[in-house]
Amino acid sequence: MPLATIEWVGGLDGYARLIDQTLLPGELKHIRCEDTATMWSAIKRLAVRGAPAIGIAGALGTVLGVRGSKAASFSDFKAELKRITDYLGSSRPTAVNLFWALDRMHSVAERHALLPIEKVKALLLEEALKIIEEDKAVCRQIGLNGAALIRDGDSILTHCNAGGLATADYGTALAVMFAAHEQGKKIRVFADETRPLLQGARLTTWELMQAGIDVTLICDSMAGFVMKQGKVSCVIVGADRIAANGDTANKIGTYSVAVLAAAHDVPFYVAAPASTFDLALSDGELIPIEERGSEEITDTFGKRTAPEGIKTYCPAFDVTPASLIAAIITEKGIIRNPDAKSIRKALA
Repeated sequence: MPLATIEWVGGLDGYARLIDQTLLPGELKHIRCEDTATMWSAIKRLAVRGAPAIGIAGALGTVLGVRGSKAASFSDFKAELKRITDYLGSSRPTAVNLFWALDRMHSVAERHALLPIEKVKALLLEEALKIIEEDKAVCRQIGLNGAALIRDGDSILTHCNAGGLATADYGTALAVMFAAHEQGKKIRVFADETRPLLQGARLTTWELMQAGIDVTLICDSMAGFVMKQGKVSCVIVGADRIAANGDTANKIGTYSVAVLAAAHDVPFYVAAPASTFDLALSDGELIPIEERGSEEITDTFGKRTAPEGIKTYCPAFDVTPASLIAAIITEKGIIRNPDAKSIRKALA
């Protein structure tokens, strides 16, 4: 990924700078976030998206919110911090990385409750920047670990976008493809368009083309036929939340791809950092699923494509049961045939 998806510019009085992904691939434009409300809006309307990137946005948004605090005591500062993180957490409910990052910010503040408030603010910025650097290293390791599953000549199908645009700069599912390509393996990728917002068509194809990887765009409804034709060696997708037993929430349509992969004996892999696991949830039925506005189905990028007054149902994610997942690729290694026991052991 040649460009930073999201970054911090300057010191504590600086600002967050992120790519407006709603405009890609037609226009590359950055958003300057100087307050929490702007960051909340960027997360909500998917200007920044992808579980790890949302986590980073939450951490930076926290800094934007607290840096102007006039709290005279830590208890007042803590209450203010909670209001800010609760607000940021309300932007999107499914991606657990957002809440993981917000919890980290709280922990840093708690650990330094005896320090002057201004010093705590500086430490919160340090933590947010640390999350960015950790994400870069984690994604590179996910790529290296996953590349071991890829053979020279493999053809990979992916759904939605789990590349550099979804993280600090390298991706999760696409990191596997980037790493395999960098190792000299000749690979081919089929990218589902990913209705209704076309993250696969707009973002994944753009990233893979930038990297010089052979990529072919297909409609979501073509995936099964492409598998039947023997053109897919494996499927690799990202994740927004993984329950303790391995059930995985990802962009809507992922479950359908997993069922098709099972029917055609194609290995289905999930690539995600340890921060995407939510061990407090025993299974995928407990994962909150965000619902989006009807206009994402009825008004495709400004053009009305459905009758006025039509009822819609627009979940942003679905859940793939662990039984359909051949392996979960993490920075800590590959968890094959994931279940509660193997996941806890791998994350320990």
